[in-house]
Amino acid sequence: MSDATMQRVIADLVPEGAHVLDLGCGDGALLEHLVRQRRCSGYGIEIDDANVAACVQRGVNVLQLNLHQGLKAFQDQSFDVVLQIDTLQHLRNAEVMLRETARVGRVGIVAFPNFAHWPNRLSVLRGRMPVTRRLPYQWYDTPNIRVGTYKDFEALARKNGLRIEDAFGLQDGRVVRWLPNARAGTAVFKLRKT
Repeated sequence: MSDATMQRVIADLVPEGAHVLDLGCGDGALLEHLVRQRRCSGYGIEIDDANVAACVQRGVNVLQLNLHQGLKAFQDQSFDVVLQIDTLQHLRNAEVMLRETARVGRVGIVAFPNFAHWPNRLSVLRGRMPVTRRLPYQWYDTPNIRVGTYKDFEALARKNGLRIEDAFGLQDGRVVRWLPNARAGTAVFKLRKT
């Protein structure tokens, strides 16, 4: 799936004019799109120097912070939407950051590679860790601290008192609503506190 497809699908979940916090915003492309196309405002949080510089070049408001230290700098419900797009799997404190996402935002949107996608399952059945477009690294050099599945995230959200407003998978540029745990390489959730 292209970054443009992911960007479009995620942007469609964000209300026009929303105040957005993008956790692990990378080069700022999604936040720039939201500002230009959806009239949003907000900030990206990024740790990598090169990505922070790319955000600045794009004109995206960016704070260089380490997400492992939490979101203490932000008050409760200070954003309309908090994004965690391909961020959760890189965090040691994933559950804490999920709760922090719900605390500082009225709505959270989380997307991550779905380890239960059928090609991944097939690789494991063959005795090998999967290497795919969504999980493009060998097991020994991956930046991912953990892998998760669509179903795992549903359970985690419930455990943390979060209501799932929308959930689906993404595969080959398409939204997958029927059996997304097996049929989609990316899991996408829109949630809020109950």
